[in-house]
Amino acid sequence: MALTPVAFAGAAEGQVQTKVLAGHFDQGVPDFVYLPVQVPPGVSQISVVYSYDKPPVPAGTPANSCDIGIFDARGTRLGGEGFRGWSGGFRDRFSISRTEATPGYLPGEVMPGTWNIVLGPYQVAPQGMDYRVEVTLTYGPAGEPFKPDYPPAKARGRARAWYRGDCHLHTVYSDGRRLPAEVAAGAREAKLDFITSTDHNTSSSHGVWGEFAGPDLLIMLGEEITTRNGHWLGLGLNPGQFVDWRYRSTDNVIDDYTRAIRRVGGLCVAAHPYCPWIACNFKFGYDEFDVVEVWNGPWSWDDDATVSTWDNKLVEAVRGKERWLPAMGNSDAHNPGNVIGLPQNVVLADELSRDAILAGIKAGRNWIAESAGVELTFAATGPRGRLAGIGDRLNVADGDKIAVRLDVKGVPNGTVRFITDEGQILQTSLPASGTGSATWLTTPAVSKYIRAEVRHPLADGTAGAPALSPALNFGPMAAMTNPIFLGR
Repeated sequence: MALTPVAFAGAAEGQVQTKVLAGHFDQGVPDFVYLPVQVPPGVSQISVVYSYDKPPVPAGTPANSCDIGIFDARGTRLGGEGFRGWSGGFRDRFSISRTEATPGYLPGEVMPGTWNIVLGPYQVAPQGMDYRVEVTLTYGPAGEPFKPDYPPAKARGRARAWYRGDCHLHTVYSDGRRLPAEVAAGAREAKLDFITSTDHNTSSSHGVWGEFAGPDLLIMLGEEITTRNGHWLGLGLNPGQFVDWRYRSTDNVIDDYTRAIRRVGGLCVAAHPYCPWIACNFKFGYDEFDVVEVWNGPWSWDDDATVSTWDNKLVEAVRGKERWLPAMGNSDAHNPGNVIGLPQNVVLADELSRDAILAGIKAGRNWIAESAGVELTFAATGPRGRLAGIGDRLNVADGDKIAVRLDVKGVPNGTVRFITDEGQILQTSLPASGTGSATWLTTPAVSKYIRAEVRHPLADGTAGAPALSPALNFGPMAAMTNPIFLGR
């Protein structure tokens, strides 16, 4: 939906012009509304301030909420080159010049032509929404061009090893309250080897990460694509690569964007599928995705729901109905107080590089831990010493005996669970030291895959409650693995 264009007549160098666009949205307004602004030659900076009313609403009724962004004279075509920034509802103003821009926005030429301010009224109260947008053009020399500092695609690493990382992190470049420097410092404090920057609906932070990477920390570039039908992550993007978000599941265009990410070697991740917030619940299905984020931030009921759905899809995979979908976990940390690396992915990779880490995640050669204080190994051994680890297949006959073993450290009084296509087949407790082992004997005829969970004990006062069955007598997740597949 596009409104009537607003034209500026032009002015002399050093002058400033301001115009106000105001209007009203009723319920049922389209997801995105474009306010065209005709920018004349000679403009060095465009600045926008917006506001909208927030009338009282009955309890349980969504109140007004409206996002904002901007596209330049190259147009608003889906996936086109015109994108110049997005701040959602996190900021009420922004500026763009050739030299610099407000976080969330891309510095660069303020070229003449029709720019489009885009409003995203994703919640509208019964009374409707009154909005006001103030546009200011500053005339003068363009200034020096911005010089991006992208991070390298490889860090020193330890050759083939298990590397720890968090692939869902936010900064002030979208709706986070941490600077990139603070995120990098938090990653090092959490003993992570790699992170991915995934600010919402913008690539604007890509060009600032270079100075914060180092031999000890690989920083990969990404985006959280925040649609009206759920969120997903693009991991391992090319520097400056933008992924559009202006569509719903029923538009049937998402494969255009997932293919573009795979073309550059990146991964597409279904993010927090059961998140209860408006527009967060994942409606795209999993056919276009490489990985599912089963654990997002501190463990909660929606993570349990995601793990259950993911496990059911493993059963479909071993029935030959579809490919299997590896699991990952990330902190989704936005603000001080959100713990970076809670949870984190522990990935087996040939080196500490973008391509090697993404290959490990895509193959499911990873497990998820709540912190660097949790360690585990998980493997299946068959006849003649044949061995398979996390994400692998132990290629033996249906009747061959297989020994599965988990060793774990760092979960005092925890509960170990082994889960197959039959469901839970073993539950045992760890000692107070948090260090212990569990083993299970099976065959491929009985178990098509096996995976492990390590859970904390229930909080005080809940153990033995009448509503709990013995099979549910455990608490939040401390660690979990991708499966080992058994048989041919």
